[in-house]
Amino acid sequence: MSWTPEKIELLTSLWNQGWTTARIGEELGVGKNAVVGKAHRLGLPKRPSPIQRRADEAEQKKAPAPKQQSKGITIYDLGPGMCRWPFGDPDGDDFYFCGKKNIPTKPYCAEHCAQAYLNGKNPREDNPPHQQGGPNKGHHGGPNRGSHGAKR
Repeated sequence: MSWTPEKIELLTSLWNQGWTTARIGEELGVGKNAVVGKAHRLGLPKRPSPIQRRADEAEQKKAPAPKQQSKGITIYDLGPGMCRWPFGDPDGDDFYFCGKKNIPTKPYCAEHCAQAYLNGKNPREDNPPHQQGGPNKGHHGGPNRGSHGAKR
């Protein structure tokens, strides 16, 4: 393929009009990579990546923010990354959730994590298993008792 002055002029014009590289290539009978390479060698203005452009468009088309009640958010609008701290009676009309941004790996925001967990941590993190009580911990009935509690 030879880049004639006419093709270069048409490439420049279509490029400046915002045509896609694929569409320009179809018009000129060349591949889109040839169009990109020639535009670069000609020093034509760079364009934003079409992938980035689509991401920006998707960001603009993003769903509106969930409806937040004066007190909080309904279960229907509660989504990922939102605090699930409940308020009110689940059977009543005034039941709602906090809805603020949650702490990663936790179901609650910082304020409610402080209320839900000791020192803001999961209770299991504060009391490792070797410190927690249970059927195998604590007093077993004395040093001379077997598994059934009978004296030897």
